[in-house]
Amino acid sequence: MFTGIIQAVGQIQRLEPRGGDVRLSIATGKLALDEVVLGDSIAVNGVCLTAVELTGQGFAADVSRETLSLTTLGGFGTGSRVNLEKALTLSTPLGGHLVSGHVDGVGTLLERHEDARSWRLRIQAPEELARYIAHKGSICVDGTSLTVNAVEGAVFELNIVPHTIQETIIGDYQPGTRVNLEVDLIARYLERLLLGEQAANPKASGVTLEFLAEHGFVK
Repeated sequence: MFTGIIQAVGQIQRLEPRGGDVRLSIATGKLALDEVVLGDSIAVNGVCLTAVELTGQGFAADVSRETLSLTTLGGFGTGSRVNLEKALTLSTPLGGHLVSGHVDGVGTLLERHEDARSWRLRIQAPEELARYIAHKGSICVDGTSLTVNAVEGAVFELNIVPHTIQETIIGDYQPGTRVNLEVDLIARYLERLLLGEQAANPKASGVTLEFLAEHGFVK
């Protein structure tokens, strides 16, 4: 588990193909690794990876074919900058929100413009994630815990303050940038709970207005 508070910006040093998947070597910059041991989890742009090698300047992690296909990691190259966060402990301040490091989908930045010293971003999410994105709710973008300022369909808006622009890779974003998205854990579990016995039905399509009306949640 993570908090979505980025601790450092790292850089991809090497991508080594290994039988269809990839081993990433990442320089971690100011991220302290003195307490990290092999097998520990580190979030890389919001993707939970396992440290399989400690290199002195950083760490290496294996990235499966599934992760490469379902996240932005498959588009990385040598020199790419990435957000980094070590797994939380019981003494870690929960400054963001609970983040699992399991990416739900990839979004695309539609627009970026300045608003005083902050930036306003509009991001297109996959349509299947729209029902989990709520005004003033939390969303994780490339591992960064952010608050949704507005939402219209599958497009949502964020306000990025100067500190976040400086301390994450969000300062690199341009229209067209693809980003990893993780929706709020509570929203995912709530939907599953509302399904009740239908959750065991492999053909269950999720919570819809018709479902809520049928079960007395709306009139």
